[in-house]
Amino acid sequence: MRVATDIGGTFTDLVFFDYDQKNKEVKNVEVSKSSTTPGEFEKGILNAIDKIDLDLGTIEFFAHGTTVVINAITERKGSKTALITTEGFRDVLEIARGTRPDLYNFNFKKEEPFVERYLRQEVKERINYLGEIITPLEESSVDKHIAEFIKEGVEAIAICFLHGYKNPVHEKKLADYIRSKYPQFEVITSHEVTREWREYERTSSTVLSAYVKPIATKYLNNLTHNLQKLGYKNNLYIMQSNGGITTVGDVKANPITLIESGPASGMLGAVVLGRTIGKENLLVLDIGGTTAKCSLIENGIPKIVTTYNIEKTKTQAGFPILTPVIDIVEIGNGGGSIAWLDDGGKMCVGPKSAAANPGPSSYGKGGTNFTTTDANVVCNRIHQDYFLGGELKPDFDSMEKAARPLCEELDMTMKEVARGVIRVANSNMINALKSVSVNKGYDPRDFSLMVIGGGGPMHGAYLAEELQMPDVIVPLNAGVFSAFGMLMSDLRRDYIRTDVMDLNIDNFSMLKKVFQEMKNEAIKAYERDAYQKYNITFEYYLDLRYGGQEHSVKLRLADLNNLKMDEIEKDFHQLHSKRYAFSLTDTKIEIVNYHLVAEVIVNKPVIAKVEAKGNAVKDAIIATERVDFDESGIHESCFYDRDKLDPGTTVQGPAIIVEQSTSTVVPPNHQFKIDEHANIIITKTQ
Repeated sequence: MRVATDIGGTFTDLVFFDYDQKNKEVKNVEVSKSSTTPGEFEKGILNAIDKIDLDLGTIEFFAHGTTVVINAITERKGSKTALITTEGFRDVLEIARGTRPDLYNFNFKKEEPFVERYLRQEVKERINYLGEIITPLEESSVDKHIAEFIKEGVEAIAICFLHGYKNPVHEKKLADYIRSKYPQFEVITSHEVTREWREYERTSSTVLSAYVKPIATKYLNNLTHNLQKLGYKNNLYIMQSNGGITTVGDVKANPITLIESGPASGMLGAVVLGRTIGKENLLVLDIGGTTAKCSLIENGIPKIVTTYNIEKTKTQAGFPILTPVIDIVEIGNGGGSIAWLDDGGKMCVGPKSAAANPGPSSYGKGGTNFTTTDANVVCNRIHQDYFLGGELKPDFDSMEKAARPLCEELDMTMKEVARGVIRVANSNMINALKSVSVNKGYDPRDFSLMVIGGGGPMHGAYLAEELQMPDVIVPLNAGVFSAFGMLMSDLRRDYIRTDVMDLNIDNFSMLKKVFQEMKNEAIKAYERDAYQKYNITFEYYLDLRYGGQEHSVKLRLADLNNLKMDEIEKDFHQLHSKRYAFSLTDTKIEIVNYHLVAEVIVNKPVIAKVEAKGNAVKDAIIATERVDFDESGIHESCFYDRDKLDPGTTVQGPAIIVEQSTSTVVPPNHQFKIDEHANIIITKTQ
């Protein structure tokens, strides 16, 4: 049996199934949901396990995705952190970048750095850009700084030296000294986080990883201990932002790799399902209780970026992190997103959320704000008998009280306000989908829309219609699909190294040498976890740019042993043209970064076809009620039990399809079909 859990901002999801090793097929899938428990996240997992009385002694594989890292950063609840850097570079964090996101805002202020100036200290050392030692490091010179750190209650120390990405010898030396003499500190160095250049970004990444290291270590230790107490005997695997799983020890060494742990697994699950059903070009939208996340998958391959920004908005620069992440756009637009009016009287939805506690007003747990979930309940798109899997009845009195200020200010009825909330929420999601498609040179009409999460199936048909996409795919157990995606993930580690040189045949031998050094590093790391060299597969990428440019684009190499200059140049020109709408065929090309992906393929199941049970369509109808479809009008609509809809079933909308973890809305002028894998496929009929 296999289990995966995913902690979201509102709910903690668990999915488990029997795995037929002979046929490699999934059997007896079951899901469980519990409220997320901020501060003690492992309790939400234990509650979900207890809910279904799961015997962990029978489990052979347990994967876990978590928001503990991103929450600690966004809520500023990390550990007190200090920074040790090269003499003269104490203020790199504060100087940051000179570019302003809000160009004409003369009142713009940079965000406060995570380490205050009195906790940023310098030591004498210098390595030049070639990796040559100019000034040796005297590690004992740091003792006076450590004494101050102890006095100030520092828990974690980040070490980031100039050109440490090129030659980390001084970082290693100082880290070893502090770890041996001052074991009370969590210590992390920049080369352990990334070997990519850019001084500010590298310092920011190292500081943020140090900031969450004590919390992540404590959390993962507690979770491991509690699972062992419940009888789990095997390794616990953790979902990373790069779409792969890894060991707990690997994550504790560099926890910033978990920055988008949960969302990445949903995108990975979409890749596997897309390949299974022959839909390899996908826009994936994951709507949870707090946020909506979207990503683009082309030819069955998710886009990976190595520079990620948190808290970046139109008016805020945010904080950069150099770590491989599936290219995800995330907005504060989930089921719990709060509707409010700005100073001009315009309705807005999100980014503030009612979260797990108290939750939307319809939960009846003290919520006083009107949310997207409440709006869907008012429009009867969520049947009151199947609200939260049938565990709760919507609290209509609380919803009326929450909606009243909006109704009075806008001079509208609660139903009119609810329609407006859904329209604004849909508009926010459309902009997010455009940012990963249209804004990057892709036409949404060439992609299918896969919607997951508790809220995805409720909005998918409207978003696809607006973007003129051909169809909407709602996977089985869509509400817990991110957890399911973890069970379809392989072990993955990324190695990135900056070494700027011209792209030419003369440098091919150096190119192969760099990749071989990175391969050796990957093999050693996997062997420490008892994986053999023959289990590892490798992918090779180059970050390339035109001479004189600042930023690069990532190109995958088909075959390292048979490199062809003309093919690499041609592919780069095409990729650059697609991304930036121009190419410079007469300009030299430079290699900036080498990127090696090392994976160990996990023995995982295939998504099996579902056998028909012989149910008639009428057998699946659980109710017929009036549903508000906004501009399409109010219609008598059938509510269907998804478990009773056989593969091959086709039904004309309007309709609502109900399951334990979500509801799927099929508007008028649309139809849905259940495919052979029990996915819902929604298409427009007019």
